[in-house]
Amino acid sequence: MLTNVRSDRVKSVRSLSRRSVRERTGRFLVDGPQGVREAIRYAAERVDDIYVTSAAADRHHDLVAQAAEAGIHVHETDDAVLAAMADTESPQGLLAVVSTQPHTLEDVLASGPRLLVLLSAVRDPGNAGTVIRGADAFGADAVLVTDGSVDVLAPKVVRSTVGSIFHLPVVTGLEVEATLTALEEHGIRTFAADGVGSTLLPDVDVSRPHAWVMGNEAWGLPAEIRDRCSDVVRVPIHDRVESLNLAMAATVCLAASAGATRRA
Repeated sequence: MLTNVRSDRVKSVRSLSRRSVRERTGRFLVDGPQGVREAIRYAAERVDDIYVTSAAADRHHDLVAQAAEAGIHVHETDDAVLAAMADTESPQGLLAVVSTQPHTLEDVLASGPRLLVLLSAVRDPGNAGTVIRGADAFGADAVLVTDGSVDVLAPKVVRSTVGSIFHLPVVTGLEVEATLTALEEHGIRTFAADGVGSTLLPDVDVSRPHAWVMGNEAWGLPAEIRDRCSDVVRVPIHDRVESLNLAMAATVCLAASAGATRRA
């Protein structure tokens, strides 16, 4: 059992909370049973180590068994060590260190996607993670993220995806103008989701390949980006409500796309 909170191993794992370390080492943290479970199910070959407290090992014995069967190193720790490694004040007793798997826009476009989400300058970890989870839930083929956005492998983002980060490609570091051009060249319509849009969501044809373009939480999408899109779409809401937050708006748009796909 690991009990020394000052050990080099503990410091190494904890350092993955920093973006610079994640980028240098090509590894990131997954905290909590659901995220770790999905990492084992969908990316076992990339799981370097799992750390688990005795109590968590008892609660999630099936998960620990799956990890061992997959040949993943499982290390039992005491509560203090797990807390020292984790990036949250209330860790759930399970932590995985996972190697990154970069995805490219070229690979996504080559797969013939029908539904994509492009996040432009999205800074809030919870919003980014929730959009990735929503994209997974409603059958999106990938999530595209511009270079001015939050790091999607930050612990808070990964936790917010609840494992969806392992279910679909997430392409990062994109330039928004070049990405919009590439999408259009591949016959993918781009819909800017913005409250200033004159087109209402129920009136949009989402039966053909398309991408939802979502902007920053505070200022939305700049005019030059809206003008580059195929259309600017507004979610109809009651007059008493000023606006929807990013994650909620993305969920509503993705649900509309999924509904059209099912009807088709």
